[in-house]
Amino acid sequence: MSQRVRKAVFPVGGLGTRFLPATKAMPKEMLPVVDKPLIQYAVDEAREAGIEEMIFVTGRGKTAIENHFDRDIELEQVLKSRGKTAELDDLQALMLDAGNVIYTRQQEAIGLGHAVWCARHWIGDEPFAVLLADDLVQAKTGCLKQMIDRYNETGGHLVAVENVPREHTNRYGVLDVVETKGNLVKARDLVEKPDPAVAPSTMSIIGRYILDPSVIKELDRHDVGAGGEIQLTDAMARTLDRVDFHGLQFDGTRFDCGSKRGFLEATISFALERPDLSDAMQDIVNRYAK
Repeated sequence: MSQRVRKAVFPVGGLGTRFLPATKAMPKEMLPVVDKPLIQYAVDEAREAGIEEMIFVTGRGKTAIENHFDRDIELEQVLKSRGKTAELDDLQALMLDAGNVIYTRQQEAIGLGHAVWCARHWIGDEPFAVLLADDLVQAKTGCLKQMIDRYNETGGHLVAVENVPREHTNRYGVLDVVETKGNLVKARDLVEKPDPAVAPSTMSIIGRYILDPSVIKELDRHDVGAGGEIQLTDAMARTLDRVDFHGLQFDGTRFDCGSKRGFLEATISFALERPDLSDAMQDIVNRYAK
């Protein structure tokens, strides 16, 4: 059996330029889908999967994320005095276990690989998960829990994947697939943002990874890849001569909340799933439908 995955890295140091001016003073990870910020969905998913240590790789202007998962004693006292017990319970449920949350700073936003490398001292020599809050997954069983259940069989690197239109392969890391068994694919290589004409497949990585710690040594090289950034997929590719690599076609729907369209679609979908909001949201959708 593979070593248990206990740690998760949340790269939250990006600038969020696609949502300016909303993200000028607020981290993009704090944008709310219905009534929860994106980063909270990611943390809740990690908790469901049994993750014990949360490592946030932040940047300038990201203190709102730290404050979100910290206590606000004055607010708690106000809610208590007004008898708002449900709201108080929701706040207290946000708290992360003392000593099991780490914040480290990425001084420059120069790639996902660099963000993960910034967490190297806390990762150590253990397998670890990476969750990108921009990719919001709506599923009965959280995407990361689905992955960890399969990782116990595969070991190595395991990523969440989905088929994308071929013309979109230049937006993703794409797998070179050699075998498919049910919802699990085995790959021999991956390419970061390949031109659609030469992409080895349309099986593309979304923002969920479970990685063997050997990838950290490859990130130590600080090699620059696509977009002039340090790419996590490049470092992963250099380990594939000694580390098995699989992709899991997860059950659920992924919303690209790094785009305005994906963010709006996620808001509608999550509201429709809520018993307290579904009828109202359906009325709104029907009112504006062409």
